[in-house]
Amino acid sequence: MPSIELQIDNGVAKVTLNRPETFNSFNREMALLLQETLDQCNTNDQVRAIVLTGNGKAFCAGQDLNEVTSPELNPGFRKILEEHYNPIVERIRSIEKPIIAAVNGVAAGAGANIALACDIVVAIETASFIQAFSKIGLIPDSAGTFFLPRLIGLQKASALMMLGDKVSANEAEQLGMLYKVFSVETFEEEVDKLALKLAHMPTKALGLTKRLLNQSMVNNLEQQLNMESDLQIEAAESEDYSEGVNAFIEKRKPVFKGK
Repeated sequence: MPSIELQIDNGVAKVTLNRPETFNSFNREMALLLQETLDQCNTNDQVRAIVLTGNGKAFCAGQDLNEVTSPELNPGFRKILEEHYNPIVERIRSIEKPIIAAVNGVAAGAGANIALACDIVVAIETASFIQAFSKIGLIPDSAGTFFLPRLIGLQKASALMMLGDKVSANEAEQLGMLYKVFSVETFEEEVDKLALKLAHMPTKALGLTKRLLNQSMVNNLEQQLNMESDLQIEAAESEDYSEGVNAFIEKRKPVFKGK
């Protein structure tokens, strides 16, 4: 079985981490295949929303420690970060399509931080998030030190990263780490509904919104206002804007094409 599964249906690409026997922990093969799959989703015009989830009981347990402790298999930490995790996070943030992290179980270490890099994070009520790095003498990577403090504040992020506490899905929602928590019974249905809703929205505008949010991390107010002006003009030239305005005037539901 491939370590990454891809299903495309009705504008939604479902990308599934598929090493359930290791709680979907990353080895080199899976990390590189996830990058290829994200690239495929990016260039496929039929894909207008992406769901990243895991197979089995876990979302992702982070790095496969059997790989890094094997003299034959260990690629070394520099290669793991620069060729595995950093390119994954960069793709998640640069693809101008909405990406949902559907956290179906434990998300630990790099697995937690890759989820937090996505545009919208939802979780099953039994899921948990763990900044597990300090437990084995490492530092948080996969952009965790960038996103987590911005999501929940420096004080909470520092504590979770230093202490390595397990955070339940409901606690994560209260902290602001994620958008919504769904019950075990409704999780898959709610994820499908959310993904389909995004896939039928104006993809061009959503992508420009994502670009603005990325730049808001580094821009000052003047720079952000100028960028909003430029991108609003670009959005106003899209087919979806014309459709949205016409649908509003005609009192009907718009049919967006993502153009």
